[in-house]
Formats: sequence, C-alpha cells, structure tokens
Amino acid sequence: MNNRSIFKNILLASSMITGIFTTSSFALETGKPVPDFNLPGISSPIQLSAYKGKVVYLDFWASWCGPCKQSFPWMNALQTKYGEKNFKVVAVNLDANADDWKKFLESVPAHFDIALDPKGLIAKQFGVKGMPTSLIIDRDGKILVQHAGYTDDTRSKS
Repeated sequence: MNNRSIFKNILLASSMITGIFTTSSFALETGKPVPDFNLPGISSPIQLSAYKGKVVYLDFWASWCGPCKQSFPWMNALQTKYGEKNFKVVAVNLDANADDWKKFLESVPAHFDIALDPKGLIAKQFGVKGMPTSLIIDRDGKILVQHAGYTDDTRSKS
C-alpha cells in the first residue's frame, strides 16, 4: 500500500467520525504547521516533533468522556493496521487527577502513546473545546484534518 493510499484510508476512517470535516470551529488552521509540545507520558516524555516523518493521529481525551472510551478500541485498531506504515496514534489526556486516567486505562487499554496534560495547557493551545478532539498531522507536521466527537457508527464503518 503506497503513502497516498494510507492517507486516503486514514482520512476516510476519520471522516466517518463526524461525517464531514470542518475547520471553522477550530483554533488551528488546516494546512498550517502544528505547534510542538513536550509533555510527560505514561512510559516516557512525548514530544510531538519527534514524530515528524510519520502521519500522526493526535487525540485529546479525558476519563469522564463516554465517546473517548468508545474511541480507544478504534484508535488501537488504527495503530495496529497502519503502525508499520509510519503512522502513530498519540492521545493527550486532560485529567487533573492521575487516578482517573489510570482507572480508565485499566478498563480500556491503549496500544499507542499517551501524553499527560493535567493543566490543559496544550489543549488550550490547540483550541480543544470538546471531547474527544482529534487532528491528523501529515509527515511534515502540518494539520490535514481536525474533528471533534466520536459515535458507535464510526467503529462499524471503519
């Protein structure tokens, strides 16, 4: 599968989340470079720029978010399917209390990198207004797509 096909499949799968992409309600502009960040992670620090050269599915989530819980198996499947093709899921948790995200991950394990943003500073920089909010970032670090939300239909269609 070539790079264009990978992008097409990831974009198609992501488009099923909301049915249509919009950028008007997002703080960051599609086609522009994504801001870099360096956050603590569960196993090691996460620096977004370290993923340059890969397509990144960046997801903002919290333990109290029902749709976030539903999206984790789907993101695990994306990581498994495209991981060897320079694709990486990175999920940024916004819980202030570490016990909350730990309990969440006990019931819904993640097979991708988890960054921790307990003060919500990076989420604010990215203009996150709802959970989950996700971006697809191209190999050059530019925003391809932004969307908010997740439904059960996403899993059955992807």
